[in-house]
Amino acid sequence: MSDFESHRQFLIGVAYRMLGSVAEAEDAVQDAYLRWQAADRSAVDEPRAYLARVVTRLCLDRLKSARARREQYVGTWLPEPMIEEAGSEVADDLSVALLMTLERLSPLERAAFLLHDVFDMDYSAIAGVLERSEPAVRQLAARARDHVRDARPRFERTREAEAKLTAAFAGAMLSGDTTALSKLLAEDAVFYSDGGGKKKAALNPIYGRDKIVRFFVGIQSKRDPVTPETARPVRINGLPGFVLTTREGLETIAIETSGDHIVAIYAVRNPDKLAHLH
Repeated sequence: MSDFESHRQFLIGVAYRMLGSVAEAEDAVQDAYLRWQAADRSAVDEPRAYLARVVTRLCLDRLKSARARREQYVGTWLPEPMIEEAGSEVADDLSVALLMTLERLSPLERAAFLLHDVFDMDYSAIAGVLERSEPAVRQLAARARDHVRDARPRFERTREAEAKLTAAFAGAMLSGDTTALSKLLAEDAVFYSDGGGKKKAALNPIYGRDKIVRFFVGIQSKRDPVTPETARPVRINGLPGFVLTTREGLETIAIETSGDHIVAIYAVRNPDKLAHLH
């Protein structure tokens, strides 16, 4: 077991990037553990590579059914929030923007891109994992890379500016001051909210500062006021954010900044995606 445990966090990282779900990633890794227990480990030269193959294949099986479920998903799909306490670091390749982009790839493209570009596995090894030829794997990774490059905006942010914007956003959220919020938002900012049909949320992304502010004005009287006691500062997939405790349960909100403005807000309200936070 100790051999497996030394690789568990790495494997959860692989599975989470593949699936966008903390709970499903942990389930996939647990299934891999059961297979590891039953395997002839004397025949395994490189446990880490072997386990990465097992987890990837388990994730590919899950993605086939997940794609069908997500085609019927109500509203905007966001990944389950990966939470770390404020002040800690999360890898850039766990960003919400990247995970949303990966959702648009085929399972094989997603696997080829992650295994090569994120986990530095060589193409011949990936070919064995995906049961495809090496040229085919190179093509899968190249197609995925094009999608990621085209869809992933390059934001300019410094820790100092990000901290200042986060503090100002917290102030606006606590006071309910939508005028202050408006000043923080970029003109072309986007608000994404994921209720999954289980909680009220905007069904589609809201584009533009003015529309976002109008949305917040509209929901203000219908929501519990946010207080310092009900808003815990955290980092969510590498972004500054908060875990909010309301009468309806938990929700998360994260902000993405560029320069002196907030360019995106990500709110997860779907209780199925927040169960791991309890």
